[in-house]
Amino acid sequence: MCDTRIHMSRPIEVLEVDAVQKAELERIVRAPTSSQRMVLRAQIVLARSQGLSHEETARTIGVQRTVVSKWNRRFACQGIAGLSEASGRGRRSEIPESVRNKVIVGCVQPPPGRSRWTVRTMAQQAGVSSATVQRLWQANDIKPHLTRTFKLSNDIHFEEKFWDVIGLYLDPPDRALVLCCDEKSQCQALERTQPGLPLGCGHINTRTHDYIRHGTLTLFAALNYLDGKIISRTAKKHTHRQWLVFLKQIETETPTGLCLHLIVDNYATHKHPRVKAWLARHPRIHVHFTPTSSSWMNLVERFFRDLTEDVVRQGSFGSTVQLSNAIGAYLADRNLSPKRYVWRKSGQEILASIQRARQALTREQAAI
Repeated sequence: MCDTRIHMSRPIEVLEVDAVQKAELERIVRAPTSSQRMVLRAQIVLARSQGLSHEETARTIGVQRTVVSKWNRRFACQGIAGLSEASGRGRRSEIPESVRNKVIVGCVQPPPGRSRWTVRTMAQQAGVSSATVQRLWQANDIKPHLTRTFKLSNDIHFEEKFWDVIGLYLDPPDRALVLCCDEKSQCQALERTQPGLPLGCGHINTRTHDYIRHGTLTLFAALNYLDGKIISRTAKKHTHRQWLVFLKQIETETPTGLCLHLIVDNYATHKHPRVKAWLARHPRIHVHFTPTSSSWMNLVERFFRDLTEDVVRQGSFGSTVQLSNAIGAYLADRNLSPKRYVWRKSGQEILASIQRARQALTREQAAI
């Protein structure tokens, strides 16, 4: 009697992939910026999710079965994140501790006759490659090539003035306009000696290093904190006379029923006796002075930065009239869709940061 045996194959376990994961895997496969490794791994997971066995997937994609098993297992445990390279791959660096300290700790003391270390000078001093120095500095967030300017105010009334100005930003008064006012003096009309090459594929803008000076002008600006619009005026000088003319312009171009709160710095023209006398006759205008050495509190300085980058620095002007026209066109276009600068940081956070800076400066001065 012959036994009849029925051989049944084991069902294929389909890899579960949800709709979001599937869309991301397909994006990886299609994206021209995806690495070949990621594309291969995404194809393996997609094939397994369609019901192909490990052997069929390996044969279709052209890899070993163990490769399919590995990425099948990694995806099942970690999702798409599991398709990335695991950390710790490759040979570990063996940099002596003394060399590491010399590169990291020693960089705060510049070499004799120089103001700072460079990657190459430090590499030569420590006896390692430039790439090693770069990696150590990057890992420890060390940037000897960068310098950040600062100035702590010595104003004895600093906190009083600070809260006066910050209060206008954080809690603007009702039925009033907050105007950040200042002058951008010495705007130079510089004409490049030759026209530069325009921006194009494969090359950047160019400009000559030399130029012809055609004089300077001053831009008076009042930034409306509430809507970002600018009231402006250009002049050849920036004495109290021009400032007074600008104040009269502000008074004329703003609604008469609103109080005006002007944030200004401590420049002498803002405190001239004639300016004070005029302000006394116009009680709806209230002037708020920033602490000395604290121009960062006046948001119009942020606008001046944009103006410099967008118009002045890259331009070439044959006269101050051309420069004035360029600034005027920029301001007219900006006022059509004004950009508002919003003060977001609280006063307590700023004062805490200033206090830390004062303490660091005190320690540095004590060490000298």
